[in-house]
Amino acid sequence: MRFDIVTLFPAIFDGYLTQSLLDKAIQRELVHIHRHDLRDWAENTPHRKVDDRPFGGGPGMLIQVETTVNCVEAIEAMDPRPARRILLTPQGKPFDQRVAEDLATTDRIMLLCGRYEGFDQRVVDILQPEEVSIGDFVLNGGEVAAMVIVDAVVRLLPGVLGDENSNIDDSFSRGNRLLEFPQYTRPRTYRGHAVPEVLLNGDHKAIAAWREQQSQQRTQQRRSDLLRNDTDHPSSK
Repeated sequence: MRFDIVTLFPAIFDGYLTQSLLDKAIQRELVHIHRHDLRDWAENTPHRKVDDRPFGGGPGMLIQVETTVNCVEAIEAMDPRPARRILLTPQGKPFDQRVAEDLATTDRIMLLCGRYEGFDQRVVDILQPEEVSIGDFVLNGGEVAAMVIVDAVVRLLPGVLGDENSNIDDSFSRGNRLLEFPQYTRPRTYRGHAVPEVLLNGDHKAIAAWREQQSQQRTQQRRSDLLRNDTDHPSSK
């Protein structure tokens, strides 16, 4: 899979791309991640200016349409595979595990990271990207959101995780609407807190039943909204 990340601050990704499973996936060429500085497509300016004041007034600056469209079209020409364009914005559809699983089936993803007051609306009108939000809050830019999407998608690619089945029981995975059950490891007892006995007796049927019950209980207590019918979920509309 190939990611193309369009950003004004490519150095933000330096540490992130060199750590843990993601770094290993890159080294093994399971994923290719390319960062592109939007300023490289700025025209007729020694300062590589890519933003301007909004028509009609108002605070902040907008990223210009011409620079963005030229950038995206040039990047797409670098690889014959069509890119799935994703624009990171708090106005977009919610990003969840089902969206991550859907993205993991494509060969190439382009992530457009906004800054300031976002992009000129004509960027959306012309490029028609999918608009995606990682939550109902505002960040300084789309870079952190891009990292979230890369992380959620890459771990779903074959060969990235050590155990191919390790993500099956994850919260929200593969249509699962329950939160993951609690898990324990050694020591059996710590400061008066003991591992539940059912996990120690080797009865796999009893363990499975306990885990199911715990998932149901945890979901009811913490995220009862997940127990509604799937048609109520924003990403299903």
